[in-house]
Amino acid sequence: MYTVSFPRLGLEFNLDPVALEFSLPVADATVRITWYGILIAVGLFLAMVFAFRKAKSYGIIADKLIDVVFFGTIGGLVGARLYYVAFRWENYKDDLSQIFKTWEGGMAIYGGLIGAVVVGVLVCKIRKVKILPVLDLAGMGFLIGQGIGRWGNFVNCEAFGSNTDLPWGMTGDRVVSYLSNSENVSALTALGVEVDPEGLVHPCFLYESLWCLLGFLLLFLYSKHRKFDGEVFLLYLIWYGAGRAVIEGFRTDSLLIGHLRVSQILAITLAVSALIVWLVVRAKVRSAHDPDFLPLYGTTEAFAQELAAYEEKLKQKKEKRKSKKQTSSSVEVVEIDDYPKEEPKEEKEEADSAVETEEPKEQEKQEDTHGAVN
Repeated sequence: MYTVSFPRLGLEFNLDPVALEFSLPVADATVRITWYGILIAVGLFLAMVFAFRKAKSYGIIADKLIDVVFFGTIGGLVGARLYYVAFRWENYKDDLSQIFKTWEGGMAIYGGLIGAVVVGVLVCKIRKVKILPVLDLAGMGFLIGQGIGRWGNFVNCEAFGSNTDLPWGMTGDRVVSYLSNSENVSALTALGVEVDPEGLVHPCFLYESLWCLLGFLLLFLYSKHRKFDGEVFLLYLIWYGAGRAVIEGFRTDSLLIGHLRVSQILAITLAVSALIVWLVVRAKVRSAHDPDFLPLYGTTEAFAQELAAYEEKLKQKKEKRKSKKQTSSSVEVVEIDDYPKEEPKEEKEEADSAVETEEPKEQEKQEDTHGAVN
């Protein structure tokens, strides 16, 4: 159990990172389902629901998107963990089994983005799905997932910042313990950050969550006016990068290369690069004076034909299944009267005896007639 409080707001929470715990009698093992994992799963689920609902309007067939999302999610989770482990290798080199304990935290957002994009792009090429529209949906989906998933850091009492006098400053037993650790203090001092373990700190998880959810709302509204495929993804990189660069400067648990914050450098690099690309492409679109210069794939004749072919294929499959079902369920019905009835044994014997009795009489009649004729 952890205690997290916001003294100036009069709020205090006693948090248990484990939502559910039960034993498996067969394997004699204990299974723990954590709030961290649940919140990440909820964020992923809502992001996928959004992507599937908007897929058609972006020129993406939902069935093809399933594979992209599935493998992209796996790539994101693996990338997020490997990225974190790579920059905190000293914590795992002596016990590699700790690498798999993701429920204890230790997932890097940028590692997740890199993994998800790389794997997603590969699957798009294999499944012949347009990459840029998928990235547009992914950008908004990332903001949903990050906005909700960051609350897993709150439950674990992590991803907090340096000291602050702001009204929403937070503290807690894990905050005090972390900021009292000599190694952590030395690392922060090298960055020019002095901390008071007993003081209030920035709730960086809250900042990032609100920034991401606000970004999703703004990008969703703007997406109706996008000028080219991939534009929304560029705006995602700009929005998230700008916010992360600032928020990362407050954090006390940054991944470091020497005395440089890795995520801050990456955030600034991606945001600036995306801004330059966006401005250049927008300028070309504006100077072309041609609405079809970079048409949105979802509005093209090519997608209309692709969609029609896909729907026709589905229709044929449906008719084939229906025909097969009717064939397998049909049973030949034969009326009982169509079969010859067998006479009861007793009636048959009486009929045979009657025939035998009548034959002599017929012979006698013929003899009498013959005698009369002669």
